[in-house]
Amino acid sequence: MEKDKKVILFDGVCNLCNGAIQFIIKRDKKDVFRYAALQSEIGKELIQERSIDTTKVDSIILIEPGVAYFTKSDAALRIAQDFGGLWKGLALFTWIPKVFRDAIYDLIARNRYKWFGRKDACMIPTPELQAKFLG
Repeated sequence: MEKDKKVILFDGVCNLCNGAIQFIIKRDKKDVFRYAALQSEIGKELIQERSIDTTKVDSIILIEPGVAYFTKSDAALRIAQDFGGLWKGLALFTWIPKVFRDAIYDLIARNRYKWFGRKDACMIPTPELQAKFLG
């Protein structure tokens, strides 16, 4: 794992999550992120190393090696801020108490399969994107 890269763990069978990863890749102009499905061996290893309870967090985790890991709305807001430009303005949402932000996040996460569907297997990155995916 590259020490200077942040890692986004995501639900590899969720259509919404896969769409979000594609969205992030297009905006990651500084090549800040690497990606792994929660279901992958490297994803499971990173989760276990950090003792993350995936019964409580099962959709997105941002790992900043040597710093910390972030979940739910904190992860989403930190990812967007790394895009730079106007995206940094999303930091204003951190003023909203985490309990409220996460309640909205959890509502979407709970219904993501029903609203957006799911795949039978994790996405397979194109050859051009392969280097951005771990494992």
